[in-house]
Formats: sequence, structure tokens, C-alpha cells
Amino acid sequence: MPAAASSPTGPTYADRRAAEEESERRAAAERMRWRHAKDRIVGLLASVVRWVGLVFAAILVLHVIFVIGDANPENGIVSFVTSWSESLSLGFSDLFTPDDAKLRVLINYGIAAIFWMVVTAVLAKIIRRVGGSSL
Repeated sequence: MPAAASSPTGPTYADRRAAEEESERRAAAERMRWRHAKDRIVGLLASVVRWVGLVFAAILVLHVIFVIGDANPENGIVSFVTSWSESLSLGFSDLFTPDDAKLRVLINYGIAAIFWMVVTAVLAKIIRRVGGSSL
């Protein structure tokens, strides 16, 4: 009688062990799929946070360029950037008050842009660490 054949009373030890090993392999494969999916989601979330910070900083830098370059405030792009930059400056808009208005915008909105880049970089790193992403 071959070793892998079942006895009349039920499966042999080898049959049960083979079934257990197959079950363990399937469970391990499923855990790996879930871990990979979680890593991708965490990585995506961290990337979105970084991109949001980059866009916010870019809007603030555009505002600085428009002010220093004396852009037409009636232009739609300039007014859009100006309105967003007021919200994104988060209280930095009057942090320093030099007499020159262009210097004031350069310093204060420049600091706000740096703030967004640093904060979103830190948040992305925290998201990756807490999420356990290896990406």
C-alpha cells in the first residue's frame, strides 16, 4: 500500500500533514497580499500628502513672484493665486513687518511655503511609519 493512500478509517497522518501545510501556504500567501495592499495604500496616502504640500507651497511661491513682479491684480490667475495664498499663509502673512511691501511678502509667504513643505514631509514620514509601509 503506498504511503499517501488513505486507510479505510480515514486520512493518514501524511494526508493530514499535507493538507495542513497547504492550508498554511494559502494563509501565508493571503497575508502577503494584504500586506502588499496595505503598503500600497499607505504609500499612496503619504504621496498625496506630499503632493498637497507641494501644491500649497507652489501657490505661495507664485504669489511671491506675482507681487515682486508687479503682476496685474485684475488678472484671473493672479487673483486666484492671491485669494488662495491668503488662506494658505496660516498667519505667516504678517509675521515680519519690514517697510518694503515686496520684502514683507517675500519673507512671510516664503516662510509659509517652507512651512508647508516641512510639515507635509513630516506627516508623510509619520504616515509611512505608523502604517508600517516598506515602500
